[in-house]
Amino acid sequence: MTGRERLYATKLSKMIQCETVSEPGVENADKFGRFHELLRELFPNVFSKCEVVHIGQSLLIKLKGKESPNNNAEAKKGEPILLMSHQDVVPADGDWKHPPFSGHIDENGRVWGRGTVDTKASLMCIFQSLEETIEEGFEPNVDVYIASSSTEEVCGEGAPNTVKYLQEHGVRLQLLMDEGGMIVDSPMAGINGSFAMIGVLEKGHGNIRITAHSNGGHASAPAKGSPIARIAAFVDELERHDPNKAKMNPTVIEMFRRLGPYAKGAFGFILRHAGFFSPLLSKVLPKISPAGAAMIKTTMAFTMCEGSKAENVLPETAWLNINTRFIQHQGIEETERILEPLCRKHGLEMTFNDCRAPQKPVDYKGDAFKLVEQTVHEIYPKTVPTPYVMTGGTDAYHYWPVTDNAIRFAPLAINSQQLGSIHGLDENIDASSLPGGVDFYKAVIRKAN
Repeated sequence: MTGRERLYATKLSKMIQCETVSEPGVENADKFGRFHELLRELFPNVFSKCEVVHIGQSLLIKLKGKESPNNNAEAKKGEPILLMSHQDVVPADGDWKHPPFSGHIDENGRVWGRGTVDTKASLMCIFQSLEETIEEGFEPNVDVYIASSSTEEVCGEGAPNTVKYLQEHGVRLQLLMDEGGMIVDSPMAGINGSFAMIGVLEKGHGNIRITAHSNGGHASAPAKGSPIARIAAFVDELERHDPNKAKMNPTVIEMFRRLGPYAKGAFGFILRHAGFFSPLLSKVLPKISPAGAAMIKTTMAFTMCEGSKAENVLPETAWLNINTRFIQHQGIEETERILEPLCRKHGLEMTFNDCRAPQKPVDYKGDAFKLVEQTVHEIYPKTVPTPYVMTGGTDAYHYWPVTDNAIRFAPLAINSQQLGSIHGLDENIDASSLPGGVDFYKAVIRKAN
């Protein structure tokens, strides 16, 4: 490892060792307080030169930018930027190669532990970028914020309350960067190269509860059409005849257009001309790629189901949960309209819970995206930047009241194993990816106007 790699890996290792598993409805003040003290030790310039606001156990940090005169020689500030990465992590069960909160650094320069990818590596890079910016004496043109929620993994109030604080103080952001896409090789089979997957579109999400009722009874004399049987028929029909409409959107078309030159033959030709071939891709993509399908349609995953509490009793009530991710062209109301006849057919009730609508995409032709795109070219000259659809949820979703440019992108290079380790076993990241992440955030801070 180089000196920078070792320095950054050591800081990340210490952050991993400070366990910050979040729990629904629990503040864990002591746990996150220890983590905040560690951050103060690792990044002393940030905490001595910046304004630090505690919002519950979440952090909002502000480095003041310089003022520039307008044509009337009046002091005027440009809109701030906000760099964001959450501090909480999910539990780490199972048998790990290295203990999940050891922060082990192996002989190949990999840092192991829960949160290395999701998202303490990017959080370390953000803090380190501001630490070095201050140390170098650079004064940014605009205010620079760091936001770090303690409740992202449990869909808690950290991010929403931070947004309320910004609104109350009249803050409007020209750019927000949160977790999302990363730098990967071969994002699809048949496509070779290095690609920065810059998330500009986030789907909505929610849960749909399907409920069936009956008079119950003893299992020794079962009648037809029990609650479980009706739910099973409903699930079978959805599996065989998916009513959710697949439709190519501008983000996916542009993504394919940029990936196309790195694919050979007819496949590359189709991708390069994805706009023309949209009807074909809308039909074919859901059949060959679940990940591809998720970028162009509302998805429904059957995640929980319950019937009787006893082995020999027919349930009076059975229910099914459908975890749903809403695409922009088929939101909550349209999904309800599609499912209602199917529920009526099988004698079922339907309830939508904890739903949030899909958001307007960030304009990949706009200034904010171009700033990120130009920085990719600068820091990773062999990497192709491309807009990308976020199929999962992020804290950035809550920030729409204060910005039109919430970009979901962590500028770190990871491989397929590391990507698959998110929320799974053996989460790890290469120390060699960390200097690029720090340099990327520093460049964004310097470019913002």
